[in-house]
Amino acid sequence: MPRDPIPPSGPPPRAQTLRDALRRALRAGPATAKELSADVGLREKDVAEHLTHLARSLEHRGEKLVVEPATCVACGYTFQDRSRLTRPGACPRCRSTRIDPPVFRIVGTAEDG
Repeated sequence: MPRDPIPPSGPPPRAQTLRDALRRALRAGPATAKELSADVGLREKDVAEHLTHLARSLEHRGEKLVVEPATCVACGYTFQDRSRLTRPGACPRCRSTRIDPPVFRIVGTAEDG
């Protein structure tokens, strides 16, 4: 009895680059790294690295990646001066680990394409 062919392993082929997919997802509205991860099919840990590169390429299009900073759920501390795009591990004020992650969005008027 013949066997069914084994399907190829790994992710399906992409019609667009990861950064193009991230750009399109952010143009649809603000999102956290976790939401972008689910939308694009990328590990959450890898989103920040791609967003760093995306921010540079957006400047050439007349757009900007805006980061709404992470906040502590326990005391309300806002991580205003944080330059990294990842979620902080703990609040410097109260040491709580309940942190709302940063939210990313794209602003600008450049046309897609």
